[in-house]
Amino acid sequence: MITIRRSDERGGADHGWLKTAHTFSFDTYHDPEHMGFRALRVVNEDVIQPGRGFGRHGHRDMEIVTYVLEGALEHGDSMDNVSTLGSGEVQVMSAGRGVMHSERNASTADPVHLYQIWLRPERSGLDPRYDQKAFPEAERRNVWQVVVSPDGRDGSLSIHQDASILLANLDAGAELAREIAPERHAWLQVVRGVVALDGATLNAGDGAAVGGEPGISIRARGPAEVMLFDLA
Repeated sequence: MITIRRSDERGGADHGWLKTAHTFSFDTYHDPEHMGFRALRVVNEDVIQPGRGFGRHGHRDMEIVTYVLEGALEHGDSMDNVSTLGSGEVQVMSAGRGVMHSERNASTADPVHLYQIWLRPERSGLDPRYDQKAFPEAERRNVWQVVVSPDGRDGSLSIHQDASILLANLDAGAELAREIAPERHAWLQVVRGVVALDGATLNAGDGAAVGGEPGISIRARGPAEVMLFDLA
């Protein structure tokens, strides 16, 4: 079964300095019908204005993944990590027993556009951990590129959960399929452009939960980028 979550059905708000869209319940947005999908708890699409950001705050027992689409994001945390993520970079932070961090648009002129993703960890009380990596767009042109996985395969960043995140940048008219193993599930998020998912049209910001299917097939209606979660 494929269940589509439309972009304009998401929660969120425009705070001026931050425009945010929540696929699942988050912060003041609560919808008991959309509390997450399998281990996937948060899929937020954020646009942060120049020089603005989130002050120092805490997390625990969550695997937090940030993917920067455009712009640059400054990061600092209580593990003494200080870094800047540019376009195409992915960051993984295991909050574990607890971590403090801040995020801020590194530019004083341009907004930063990103996805922030939370997944529940395989167990609580893990050691906090941080990593980041740039993944060249050329390596996912019309193919799946694994950027996050439980075992760090193919140069991906590792997380403490039986879940993988794959990206693909598609040329207009390109088709891409993905098998789904028995007893596993998938969530497809359209990052940019328009695609057809097994005949249904999905626009940027749309998502789709997939369960009980042997696989999916995607066709790009123009240049597009998609993010796929492979979930237990």
